[in-house]
Amino acid sequence: MSRRTALSLGAVLALGAGLAVIPTQAQAATVVVSNTTDLSDAIKNAAAGTVIQVRAGTYYPTATLQSTANGTSSSRVHLQPYGSETVKIDGSNLPDGDWIFKLTADYWTVSGITFQNSPDSAVVCQSCASTVWENIKTINGGDSGFTLTGDSTTNNTIRNIDSYGNYDAATHGENADGVAIKFGSGSGNLVTGARLYNNSDDGLDFWSFSSPVTIEHTWAMGNGKNRWSDSAFAGDGNGYKLGGDGEVVAHVINNSAAWDNAGNGFTENSNKGAIVINRTTAYANAKWGYYFATGAARLGKNLAVSNGSGTVSKGSSVVSAGNNWDSGISTPAFLSTSATTTYNARQSNGSLPVTTFLTTGSTTIGATMD
Repeated sequence: MSRRTALSLGAVLALGAGLAVIPTQAQAATVVVSNTTDLSDAIKNAAAGTVIQVRAGTYYPTATLQSTANGTSSSRVHLQPYGSETVKIDGSNLPDGDWIFKLTADYWTVSGITFQNSPDSAVVCQSCASTVWENIKTINGGDSGFTLTGDSTTNNTIRNIDSYGNYDAATHGENADGVAIKFGSGSGNLVTGARLYNNSDDGLDFWSFSSPVTIEHTWAMGNGKNRWSDSAFAGDGNGYKLGGDGEVVAHVINNSAAWDNAGNGFTENSNKGAIVINRTTAYANAKWGYYFATGAARLGKNLAVSNGSGTVSKGSSVVSAGNNWDSGISTPAFLSTSATTTYNARQSNGSLPVTTFLTTGSTTIGATMD
């Protein structure tokens, strides 16, 4: 059973010799759920200010959990575990092609939950505005782990997500990314503190998204490798795929890293916009560290080492300065080339784990790996 608690506040005002109690607007309910039916109902029936607290356990919905209920800037909807309990929502009992969670709404904060084993994408936020996704995991799904899509996709923040092991068997790994921001538009979207790894296609994919997105303090590694013994495997394996479908848009990537991907570390993917790539590191990717052959990217203070096809492929419209392939710029030594610690548990505040992997101590070039 769910437990609803409505809290109201009163204001006391002195009027002459007496007192009048003037009630303020009641706050929305806190809903504590411990079974899948109540979880589905709470998500569907949320209102501005609702706090949905999910008790520990693994939940197996048989239909997509979804809501179109908006919060407000001052009264968000929250979906979170009860206290510090561990909550997993598992898509194993969903019909083929279903998502675990679909949100078409504004001003939600979803935190601390693992979405796993989805038949298709785990989480899809469609035409959402001002949502926050914090310390969640989207793992081992049948398409991209986390997706932002649709027009009017604005001011959403994806913070400290882990998205890994996603693979679309029906299309031989061609589509399953860690984070996909695709087929839409809208400004103010941010991905920060993400780990996107061992997905069948790309770590991050901006295919056919026509507005700038900012990425920072993010790691993409081990994507595009055939871990599923698929004889027709078709995953691309780029760390950061920054365009496609004819869109010309100036995405921004700061202080992030790509390593051990089957494709390029960072690629425009035919996006001719003035993409900004600043203080990033590409290490040991199978193709180019940076592939910007046709666009007008601005590449500054980046570090490329040991990539299969070479450090950079850049066209004549690219502005390149302060990178280790530019004249007069030296390549600092890495303190460590063992990635083991990058898979450790996150810090208590959700930040990426502390590591010396790919760090150099330089204040002028490459990702700081934090």
